[in-house]
Amino acid sequence: MNAPIRNAAVYRYCLPMEAGVVLRNQRLKTRDGLLIHLQQGEQEGWGEIAPLPEFSQETLAEAEQAVLAWLQGWQAGLLPADSPLPSVAFGTSCALAELEQRLPQQADYRKAPLCTGDPDELFEVLSALPGEKVAKVKVGLYEAVRDGMIVNVLLEALPDLRLRLDANRSWTRAKAEGFAKYVNPALRDRIAFLEEPCKTRDESRDFALATGIAIAWDESVREADFVVQAEPGVAAIVVKPTLVGSLSRCQALVEQAHAAGLTAVISSSLESSLGLTQLARIAHWLTPATVPGLDTLDLMQAQLLRCWPGSRLPLRDLQTMECLWRS
Repeated sequence: MNAPIRNAAVYRYCLPMEAGVVLRNQRLKTRDGLLIHLQQGEQEGWGEIAPLPEFSQETLAEAEQAVLAWLQGWQAGLLPADSPLPSVAFGTSCALAELEQRLPQQADYRKAPLCTGDPDELFEVLSALPGEKVAKVKVGLYEAVRDGMIVNVLLEALPDLRLRLDANRSWTRAKAEGFAKYVNPALRDRIAFLEEPCKTRDESRDFALATGIAIAWDESVREADFVVQAEPGVAAIVVKPTLVGSLSRCQALVEQAHAAGLTAVISSSLESSLGLTQLARIAHWLTPATVPGLDTLDLMQAQLLRCWPGSRLPLRDLQTMECLWRS
């Protein structure tokens, strides 16, 4: 019996962002990416390929070339190797996993809210969180002392709150110390982790040991010399599949983290609602005991193809996208 015919399509999307979204040194006005659609017989699968400006090693143009090359092999009946470009490896592996019904449908739609805006409104939102109260604060954008004061106020005001902090390697060791001075030592154990506070791993390790504030590896996870291992002061690794690579690569990192006694957090890289809903499914599958870091949809002005439960953003369908290639 002949195998079912394989068909595929690639679409380009462009979603408007809310004003004021800044990635490192770049203001992001639109989120641009690709969707890949695989069909074989009665089965189908979708994947999102969206390199993140300022963070991904590949450009969207490079990703487009790579996915078209990958599709030529897949349509010829082969199982092409994972692309060396992380966003392409992630998107194609998700599409294959859906096609082959290996990606579980059950999803973890809990979010660790990103703390921004008016403090009074923020307290109301955080107080209303069901179950485990986990929120995220971006630090390192302003003065370290100001960051420390804000974190301290949140922890004092909400005794059952745990915070995840992200500094993106923005602090010198001295600035990191300045931050810590304004966080009451009695409250520091409610900082679940601070992602990469300093410019080097060694400085971050020293900070954790000196302050008792646990750290997590984020950027380091994507570097060639990184090894997942238990270390004093290290609590977690952050896995961002668009920046890390294929589902199998993400699964291996999570398993290594758990074996080392570390928390693994599945986190977004500003994917569309389609990619976010897949990340929620991956989080439920690989890290069911951990709230994922997926509170980024409201930075966009529309959803794409699949809805995030409870979101009121308008939904864009295939008619709003450019079809780059179809077989």
